[in-house]
Amino acid sequence: MDYEVERQIDWRGLAHVGIVAAVIAITWHPFGFSAILSMLGVVIGGYPIYREAIKALSERRMTMELSMTIAIAAALVIGEFFTSLVIVLFVLVAEILEHLTTSRGRSAIQSVLELLPLNVTVRQRGGAREIHISELRTGDVILVRPGSRIPVDGTVISGYSFVDQSSITGESAPAEKVPDAVVYAGTINQSGALEVRTEQIGRDTAFGKIVETVEAAERSRAPIQKTADRYAGYLVYFAIACALLTFLVTRNVRSTISVIIVAGACGIAAGTPLAILGAIGRGARLGAIVKGGLHLEMLGRVDTVVFDKTGTVTFGDPKVVEIRPSNGTPPEILVRLAASAEMPSEHPLGKALIAYARESGISIHEPERFSYEPGKGVVASLKDGEVVVGKISFLQQRGISVKSEAQMGNSGPEVFVAHHGVYAGKIHIADTLRPESAKAVNSLRQMGVRTVLLTGDVREVADKIGSSLGMDEIYSELLPDQKVDRVKHLTQQGHKVAMIGDGLNDAPALVEAGVGIAMGSGTDVAREAADVVLLGNDLSKLVETIQLARRCGRIIAFNFAGTLAVDGVGVALAALGLLSPVLAAFIHVSSELAFILNSARLLPSTSKRQRAAHGY
Repeated sequence: MDYEVERQIDWRGLAHVGIVAAVIAITWHPFGFSAILSMLGVVIGGYPIYREAIKALSERRMTMELSMTIAIAAALVIGEFFTSLVIVLFVLVAEILEHLTTSRGRSAIQSVLELLPLNVTVRQRGGAREIHISELRTGDVILVRPGSRIPVDGTVISGYSFVDQSSITGESAPAEKVPDAVVYAGTINQSGALEVRTEQIGRDTAFGKIVETVEAAERSRAPIQKTADRYAGYLVYFAIACALLTFLVTRNVRSTISVIIVAGACGIAAGTPLAILGAIGRGARLGAIVKGGLHLEMLGRVDTVVFDKTGTVTFGDPKVVEIRPSNGTPPEILVRLAASAEMPSEHPLGKALIAYARESGISIHEPERFSYEPGKGVVASLKDGEVVVGKISFLQQRGISVKSEAQMGNSGPEVFVAHHGVYAGKIHIADTLRPESAKAVNSLRQMGVRTVLLTGDVREVADKIGSSLGMDEIYSELLPDQKVDRVKHLTQQGHKVAMIGDGLNDAPALVEAGVGIAMGSGTDVAREAADVVLLGNDLSKLVETIQLARRCGRIIAFNFAGTLAVDGVGVALAALGLLSPVLAAFIHVSSELAFILNSARLLPSTSKRQRAAHGY
């Protein structure tokens, strides 16, 4: 529907251009000149300009259309019919080109919104039938064929395939999908057929929430955009004032008209929202949803990034990283004893031991008896004797002697294991770093951004993680309100702070920061509190988004400076009688298009795969 309207507007604009161009061609020859024909060409062909001028006048806004209408009327009064026609032609062509560019900006956002299929195949007792997606209900089982997009959030109940879910999670590699696996709307089923039980539909899906966020971002207005609109109005007033001064000093009507025509801020008035729109669209393609122009502008000014640890720079999933057997115990036996003893446990460290044993192909068995002492450890009876697993103090309380070297080098969670009352060794479990974390922190530091680590973890672990990443500052053993206080302190020092986290405990600090950034895999609360959401868990996307925001700021600043320069030089030349009205119109239109095209460099390009997905 929207695309049809845009086409009609384009055809109307082209029709007006054709009318004016035909009149210019006819009146170009002296024998074919007709004042009446020229007036008709100016009035009929320039109707879109006058319509916008009247609208601006009713809203008490000074726009390019209003200033050009004044110039056209002045040219007609002094008999410059041909000049009026040329000015109208220039402005109409400029508006068509501007429309095409801004339409591309809207389609860059639209491409994020129009990925879901309209029809779905539902499995029923009588077989399968195709229905419109609006008829789909929670609990329905749908068939997703290879190569098609998944229309709902749901759970696989049968089938095997690989799904490209980069549009939601940011993962570069396709994810393997088996029964009980979760799938997301908007992702692409690549290989096998899947039957999916519907759990979320439409706006309730992860994709739908992204759509709502992008739509809201498109409607938002950044402070810099409001400044651009205000500045555009001031420049029009400036142009009229210069024109009056020129007329009072020179009494030259042509020079006065040229001053009105050459000055304007259309490039920044149209280029600023286009740059913001393009940056938000490109960010969405990168896998970062920026919830508005205000947050994009703030992100471009950030000089300090505060990181949460668990789930942000680390996976938030404890893993076995080191095994240190003792008293001749083979490593695999040490793992088998510890994992078997922990089988009934719900403790994260116990789950990490069990997962490691299974991944390593080590057979484990449920203990015959099991007891757990919170905060200390477990005691279990296996077929081959009693096993004690827990803190070193827990073993010592039970009279088990632990070698002194086992107490050295504690840099994180460790479980100590004893078998038959004899110390068997220890297993070091740690939350592993995301592979891109160090590179992301290093890239930020090269950009002149200060990096700070805030975590509730113990000092030894925080210092080890922070140092390995090259963080500028490290703060450990913090409660959620203490994280907020740290962010407040940085802000009070004059820093522009961005905070990135994933958990419920990070939400207050995300709100306090100038820009709150949530990991896509984080809690719903963190994503709601954040101003930017990274769809995947790749921190390199954070770096790219900050670079994108800074680039957007530079482009807007260039447009501001360029407009000032063109207007300053143009007004001076026009006042001195060195610019004719036609040349002034050409300079005005050319500079406007140059600044708009400069902003258009931010618009994301459409890849072959995306064009294919839309049927282009």
